[in-house]
Amino acid sequence: MAKKTVAGLGKGGGKDFTKIIKAVKSPKTGAYSFKEEIVAKDKVKDALSK
Repeated sequence: MAKKTVAGLGKGGGKDFTKIIKAVKSPKTGAYSFKEEIVAKDKVKDALSK
């Protein structure tokens, strides 16, 4: 399960990036943690497929 949000990277080229938040399940405890990543808009599908 992943959520895509707009990254607030300030002025300039910040509109070319997207902040991705992924829910990652721990194999040891079964608890979920969240991994945040900022990627270019054209690389979003590659980042979500990992």
